[in-house]
Formats: sequence, structure tokens, C-alpha cells
Amino acid sequence: MPVSVRLDKETEELLKKAARITSKSKSRVMKESIRDYCLRIVTKEGKSPYELAKDLIGKEGSGRGDLSVRGEEILREMLRNKHNDRR
Repeated sequence: MPVSVRLDKETEELLKKAARITSKSKSRVMKESIRDYCLRIVTKEGKSPYELAKDLIGKEGSGRGDLSVRGEEILREMLRNKHNDRR
């Protein structure tokens, strides 16, 4: 199905570079890009915020289990130590 799209200069240049780097036609790069983008949108539909971010949750941690209870106290201690280190 033919579709016509007008691109701004920046997007057109980006498309040309991507086509050159991948040794694909601009048309093929556009088709693959649109397909990938649309698939991401469609597969996210109906998912909860947790489901969308679950691969990010719990990846990094402080190693401290008491931050939620002692967060303010720990921050004050860190700032005090930083201040003392400057002296």
C-alpha cells in the first residue's frame, strides 16, 4: 500500500545515514522502523505500569534494607561525613 510522508531535514538526514550504515534502502529502513515502533506500542497496550517497568525494578540497589525507615538519618550522616572530610 503506497503511503506518502513528508520528513523534516533532520529526520531525512538521519534516515539517509541509517540506510547507508545498514546497506538498506531508505524504504526498507522506514518499513522496519515503523514496524518495530508499532509493535512496541501494540504490545504495551493494556499493561500496567509495573509490567512496563518490571525489568528495571530491583536491578540496582543500595544494599541497605533500612533506607525506607532511616533514610533521613542516613542522609544526615552522609552529609556530616562529607562536611567533615572537607576539613
